[in-house]
Amino acid sequence: MNIHVAKTGKNPVGRTLVAYAVLLVIPSYTNFNNNAARNMSRQQDAKGVVLTGYISNSEALPPSCINCNDNAETSATSRRTGHYSVQGRSKNASAKPPYNRCNSQDSLDELSMDDYWTEVENIHQSGVQCSDPEQHEEVQLKVADEGEEEEAWLTEAGLATLFDESASDPEDSVVFLSTLTRTQAAAVEKRVETLHQTLRKKNKQYHVPDVRDIFKPPGTQGAKLEEAVPEQGTENWKGDVASAGQEGSGCRNGESPVDQGVSELETPLNLEVSFSEQALSSKEGSKGNEAQGDTDDKLPNFKPPRDKTGTTKMGDLSPQDMKKARRLVLIEMTALFDTAGIDLKTHKAVKLKVKESGLFGVPLANLLEQDQRRMAGTKVPLILQRLISHIEEEGLDTEGLLRIPGAATRVKAVCQELDVRFYDGTFPWEGLKQHDAASLLKLFIRELPHPLLTVEYLSAFIAVLKLPNKKQQLQALNLLVLLLPESSRDTLKALMEFFQRVIDHKQQNKMTLNNVAVVMAPNIFMFKGFRSKISEQQEFAMATGTANIVRLLIRYQNLLWTIPKFIMNQVRKQNTENQKKSRERAVKKLLKKMSYDREKSEKHEKNVAETDATQGFIRVQAPQFSKVSMAIQLTEELQAADILARFLSQESALPVKRDDLCLYETGGNIKERCLDEETYMKDLLELNPSAEWVIKSVQR
Repeated sequence: MNIHVAKTGKNPVGRTLVAYAVLLVIPSYTNFNNNAARNMSRQQDAKGVVLTGYISNSEALPPSCINCNDNAETSATSRRTGHYSVQGRSKNASAKPPYNRCNSQDSLDELSMDDYWTEVENIHQSGVQCSDPEQHEEVQLKVADEGEEEEAWLTEAGLATLFDESASDPEDSVVFLSTLTRTQAAAVEKRVETLHQTLRKKNKQYHVPDVRDIFKPPGTQGAKLEEAVPEQGTENWKGDVASAGQEGSGCRNGESPVDQGVSELETPLNLEVSFSEQALSSKEGSKGNEAQGDTDDKLPNFKPPRDKTGTTKMGDLSPQDMKKARRLVLIEMTALFDTAGIDLKTHKAVKLKVKESGLFGVPLANLLEQDQRRMAGTKVPLILQRLISHIEEEGLDTEGLLRIPGAATRVKAVCQELDVRFYDGTFPWEGLKQHDAASLLKLFIRELPHPLLTVEYLSAFIAVLKLPNKKQQLQALNLLVLLLPESSRDTLKALMEFFQRVIDHKQQNKMTLNNVAVVMAPNIFMFKGFRSKISEQQEFAMATGTANIVRLLIRYQNLLWTIPKFIMNQVRKQNTENQKKSRERAVKKLLKKMSYDREKSEKHEKNVAETDATQGFIRVQAPQFSKVSMAIQLTEELQAADILARFLSQESALPVKRDDLCLYETGGNIKERCLDEETYMKDLLELNPSAEWVIKSVQR
């Protein structure tokens, strides 16, 4: 059945509802509430009939901000219930009623989405396009062919040997597979089995291993999968702790409990057990009961337990260990969605003709490459950094910052001038108006030839809200952020930090977490060329979801850019197993006496370090200091920050800044890791007794 939908002009409800005139009777439409359809009534008068409808979130959201506008109470009630209403077209229909902005940080109701549609209209009406459309093509999304998706997934997970016997390093795959959890192993098995079936259909000749053979340990060990994979899912991890005061998530003097700084009940967040194992345990524990998702859209105050071995942030690991972590994160993310029964269909970008130089409309990788030629170590595009700093220099108290657009003609002129004068330092920043700079920042994001969240993972980000509760949504976002390419991940983090600084001035600029999220969502998700590929109904259905995702990214950014401890433990286990394999290969090759003697010497040096540790000391190397080495006595309370302070206290002049120094854990079961300053050294030494310790500068 075809549904013909036309968008009406401005109506009393405003852009919030994006009213539609429905020209056919709609017996069934997946995006519309069935109860609402049954409650539809038809009324007609001489002025004509308009049937308005919207997608209700009333089942998932509390009726927040009920008292935000007492005058609009009656009309607001009908919108919150999710029913369609038939309105006669009146002469005054174009006049919008007064609208009071709701400052709740806890939920996104229909009224709070007004800014989203205003932003979409501003983008559409301004038509500002800095880059020449003839210089590049719009991104083309391609769904992988049958079997192609599984091959790509296994290759990205470093498991190409499971379908291609010519792929390198099969022993590495064996070690890698031995560290997987039950749910992670199931995710791998599912992809291999799907690929096996697909290739059999296509009558491929090359061999795909039986999934039962994949996890069988080498040699005479005939252990089954259950024995090879550690039982991490047996921990009794209960579902989400209900947030306190959910009934009170409406407006209180225009602010939520978060705005007012009211202490909320903390919701525990377990980072030591695989997220997918937790989800499976929760799912198995709720069998026979009706699945209970979150009752409203309130954001819990997640609190991970304190990890005495230190939090690992993005950029703290060596490239070698980060590669291992990323493979595990991909499998874990897939396992988490598998556990929830969500089938992720990935896309891949077709190779395009793109603009290779300039500032706007240039791929992030190209832009960073040209920036790094001017400033080594640049991780966030210089133009984006400069726009953010200019907006902040003008003051973050400006009302409507990010929401009020700049003048389209000025923005386009400035954009073209920046392309010419930015790198030579002659651009007159003092003349750039703040709202124009904010519009340029949003334009920069929209003009990227590939979306900031990448073509490959954009659908996964959108699918996050299908997960049953906020905890799993947060966990999925954490994994997806870790999967982003470094350029996208660092740029996204810079934006989230800037948005939080804007929100910190919400009392003056009236830009709360919700306001910033709904304004930025279309700029982040509706990337160049995307809006032309979806219908208005699809865009309407995505609106609240994408705004909610941006809201989660901003609210939980301090958690999302960290590597969960269970992933770190798996990386350590891989390194330990690989070292054992290396030693076994060394013995089998019958090393020459000279090599053997050298190995004994190296072992002796390590034994010296281990002896220090057993005597209650660790030896810290600091090549940049005048005192290049120091023995530090271990105590229960000794932290990484204490060691740095001890070296700094004996140094009168230091060639690097204090903030650029880091104590590194090197060797043993980790390649290299920059330590969180709150790391307790004695606890970490127990986790990695063969580690060495070095102070050196780091470029963050």
